[in-house]
Amino acid sequence: MASTSLPTLVALAALLAVTVPFVGRYLAAVLGDEGTPPGERIFGPVERLIHRAAGIDPDREQPASAYAASLLVFSALGVVALYALLRLQHHLPFDPTGREAVSPAVAFNTAVSFVTNTNWQAYGGEQTMSHLSQMAGLTVQNFVSAAAGMAVAVAVVRGFTRRGSATIGNFWADLVRSIVRILLPLALMVAVVLAGLGVIQNGSGFDPVTGIDGTEQVIPGGPVASQVAIKQLGTNGGGFFNANSATPFENPTPLTNLVELWAMMVIPLAFPLAFGRLVGDRRQGRLLLMVMGGLWLASVGLTLLAQAPGNGAVDSGVDQTVAAATAGGGWMEGTEVRFGTGDCAIWAASTTGTSNGSVNCMHDSMPAAAGLVPLVNILLGEVSPGGVGVGLMGLLVYALLAVFIAGLMVGRTPEYLGKKIQATEIKLLMLFILVTPVLILGFSAASVVLDAGLAGIQDPGPHGFTEVLYAFGSGAGNNGSAFAGLGAGSDWYTTTVGLAILGGRFLLIIPALALAGSLAAKDAVPSTSATFPTHTPLFGALVAGVVVLVAGLTFFPALALGPIAESLGG
Repeated sequence: MASTSLPTLVALAALLAVTVPFVGRYLAAVLGDEGTPPGERIFGPVERLIHRAAGIDPDREQPASAYAASLLVFSALGVVALYALLRLQHHLPFDPTGREAVSPAVAFNTAVSFVTNTNWQAYGGEQTMSHLSQMAGLTVQNFVSAAAGMAVAVAVVRGFTRRGSATIGNFWADLVRSIVRILLPLALMVAVVLAGLGVIQNGSGFDPVTGIDGTEQVIPGGPVASQVAIKQLGTNGGGFFNANSATPFENPTPLTNLVELWAMMVIPLAFPLAFGRLVGDRRQGRLLLMVMGGLWLASVGLTLLAQAPGNGAVDSGVDQTVAAATAGGGWMEGTEVRFGTGDCAIWAASTTGTSNGSVNCMHDSMPAAAGLVPLVNILLGEVSPGGVGVGLMGLLVYALLAVFIAGLMVGRTPEYLGKKIQATEIKLLMLFILVTPVLILGFSAASVVLDAGLAGIQDPGPHGFTEVLYAFGSGAGNNGSAFAGLGAGSDWYTTTVGLAILGGRFLLIIPALALAGSLAAKDAVPSTSATFPTHTPLFGALVAGVVVLVAGLTFFPALALGPIAESLGG
């Protein structure tokens, strides 16, 4: 293990160990159906005001079809509104630099990306977006897209907790509650901390300054800390600046780096504990947390091992030994010296495991073996620990698949938390699992045979193929990070990645909600001695194995043509 990573890992683990149980309890209390949610005196009036203004009846329950339709309508309106804002930003206020309108293809890609919680950025952040677009467009979508994912997760959980029910909740009420009671308070606290630690938060544009050596520079400004807070907490990842959290204006010190790492991890890891409380069996939640944490730690360790040896192309007289005192050593290409290879590896594994997509080092500059790990994290379905809400949703799908496989092995009808897993559920599970590979492999194949796709590949060979595979994996997996060597700003890639983003979001959420509706309508069956226990380490290993095997069997041939071939010198 790189010595530079140990302080960060220890501090991060300590912070998460203290805060995740508390946040898990809070999520369960806020999102559960029983009792009065905490903070009613503060948040209740705000929620009721929003309900009245929007015409929401929070007590009106919706079946799965109506819940999904509400989500789709809300998201479609978000795409249209954000697209219009980006196209008209040159006519609108709060733009101290006077930027032009965003081009149609990039505006479409950006609108789709931020509404789906992907935040793929086919543009230069501070060079392209006005302050109004950043605040009223991108930051707002960071809140509502994350809240929509949380609402879906709660609806899926209700599929297990309800008995003979035709409804799974109210999307609008779940959305408002997630924003008002969870995301807004947390984002306010994190934004204040980040601003106090040196992250920019002002209304300035590009201010010219003269350095001590007489060199003229421009220092960018803007409402940065407020956007960084929610981009991390909501596992959105879209940075205010083009270099994202690799720039000192967003992430100036190892301390801010730690805060931002914690912010991207805390809610996804808390959701399994909330799940355990909501279904009335905390052992189930702890087991899913162990699966998430185990996959994450494995990816961190593998990335650290691949980064530590250094770059063999560098002159052998250069000392590349990892040294904690300097944060240097190892594979430093594309790595910020103030963080070093250790913090780079931890961030890369965490941002792709959580569908966050922000970066503090350049994934495209990593050695092939290290770049393979973030790509595999995305291809696993980003359940390690996954995004806010949708990470739990994805892991529950794999848990149901594991139960089904276990049932086949012992010759019994599979059950999970008292619900029989039958033909309808299996069909929905298969649809959920097959959508992402079809999008990733289909668009990748088209891009390496069509002229429009080939024109964007600047590095033919295994590395260029990896860049293409990563782009569509990141899009369909709603991650948003990139191997930056690809010409992803072309009309081909902005359009096709945008379509992959849409499919990766809604073609997964719709079957997940249909699954919730099917499960909610079922009565619970009593547990017997023949029931396969789903709270044991054996079942946890089975779930983790299913996650890895499904991704491996699906994507290994493509990986062999890309990062594996490159790491072997192909």
